[in-house]
Amino acid sequence: MAEPVTFERASYLAPAKLNLFLHVVGRRADGYHLLQTVFRFLDFGDSLRITPRADGAIRLLNPLPGVSEDKDLCFRAASLLKARTGCRLGAEIGLDKRLPLGGGLGGGSSDAATVLLVLNRLWRLDLPRAELQALGLELGADVPVFVFGHSAFAEGVGEQLQAVALAPASYVVLVPPVHVSTPAIFGHPALTRNTPAVKMRVFSEGFGHNDLEPVVCALCPQVAEHLAWLRQFGEARMTGSGACVFAAFPDRATAERVFAARPEGMNGFVADGLDTHPLLGWAA
Repeated sequence: MAEPVTFERASYLAPAKLNLFLHVVGRRADGYHLLQTVFRFLDFGDSLRITPRADGAIRLLNPLPGVSEDKDLCFRAASLLKARTGCRLGAEIGLDKRLPLGGGLGGGSSDAATVLLVLNRLWRLDLPRAELQALGLELGADVPVFVFGHSAFAEGVGEQLQAVALAPASYVVLVPPVHVSTPAIFGHPALTRNTPAVKMRVFSEGFGHNDLEPVVCALCPQVAEHLAWLRQFGEARMTGSGACVFAAFPDRATAERVFAARPEGMNGFVADGLDTHPLLGWAA
């Protein structure tokens, strides 16, 4: 086994994602929901510090409170990659968490994808992107798009991906003070599961809706309140299964002005859309 590659770069961005729309178009026999969505990355997210270890151990430098190793997506991603390749190297993983848990921004999935991409390079494994995407799908339905690395029209459970070109935009993202359980929302009897499927070519800015949004708003009034405030300034939607909501603006200055006008106690951030993942070039 070759010695691990070392880089001077101190940290790696695990960007947030937005679902610009999210339609539930059916349900498989195994219970998984069939979706259509467009993913967009943001220039805001978690940061990971990853260093190879020669002794084979996987170490989390700052484990998330209340999250065991077997549930931690960074640990699971590193362990899965190591097990599938037979790599004898290990890693130390430090996570600077900025994205909320249960926010619909893909934080844990993005963290896992960054671990896969970085360790694939640092451990000199050279797995192709498609193989890393398949590994990512074992960790969660949102992981593959972060490995794919482009804004994408997604189908299936979110793993069937086609790159899509999106106009530049800045986003106001609000973070309601609630944690939304994705399984609970997808399992709710009021969820619409028969939105007609569409072709990628019909997508344009402002297209569609989020089928999960009415259910979340009924269960979590704070989400509805944040949406109502943001809708004073334009089209606003929930991302993923919530709780975060967002609105797009044509430039950063406009987004910053809207964000500055938010009521006291309403938290969030402003970010620009990214066309590609910062680590796009780390897999072929």
